[in-house]
Amino acid sequence: MKKIKNRDFNFIVGLILAMIVIIPALIGTVWTPYDTEAMNSSLKLAGSSLSHPFGCDNFGRDILSRIMSGSSTTLLIGIGTVFIGAVAGTLIGALTGYYGGLVDDIFMRFNDVMFSFPSLLLALVFVAVMGSGRIQLLLALGLAFIPSYVRIVRAEYVRARNLDYVKSAKLAGASDMRVMFVHILPNILKVLMNSILIGFNNAVLAEAGLSFLGIGVQPPAASLGRMLADSQTYLFNRPGIAIAPGLTLIIMVLGISLVGKSKTITEI
Repeated sequence: MKKIKNRDFNFIVGLILAMIVIIPALIGTVWTPYDTEAMNSSLKLAGSSLSHPFGCDNFGRDILSRIMSGSSTTLLIGIGTVFIGAVAGTLIGALTGYYGGLVDDIFMRFNDVMFSFPSLLLALVFVAVMGSGRIQLLLALGLAFIPSYVRIVRAEYVRARNLDYVKSAKLAGASDMRVMFVHILPNILKVLMNSILIGFNNAVLAEAGLSFLGIGVQPPAASLGRMLADSQTYLFNRPGIAIAPGLTLIIMVLGISLVGKSKTITEI
């Protein structure tokens, strides 16, 4: 039997780990076993049982239902963040890297200033301006992630604009837009894909961190970071309240990281 290479193994294990979280999260967008906001004082801090596999939190809410809903919130914010950052960053990076000149200098100086601040710090500034909540958090993180994608895409376009296949396309009469997005873009997808997976993990952790601090997803809405924050008081007498959402977050990030490092992704 052919020996499985380590990076292929990473892809398989990473995909399995990611699906363990992603599938329940997708289901959680339309259905959960219990109402995630329904409180029941008789089930306050209840342990695991057949009806509540992960038990209940300090308000008597089903933890499994809140993890499913919270994971879907975290997943959607992560995807939305990467979408905003990657699309806007690709457009700006492609235009500045392909054309160069004064516009490139102006854009990149501004981008360098933005990039000098950590993404989480930028997100904090944007949240302070726009307010807290799911939509505001998604927009804040998306805007904060744009500078990193601009730098990556611009560097690839600067490298590619003088290559032979680009010159051949220009000689054949291809427009600038066609050269940028039909000829060059497919050739940088490998780099962009790795950046997207890394960005997704960073977005997930950023959402959890900001929600943990109380400036992201607001209660009573479920969020993995919010659940971790609410569990602090009960870590010693009911640690399961923190373990379940914490493990969910770890499994999601670890799974995506392994997929991103696999041969299947790095050799697209």
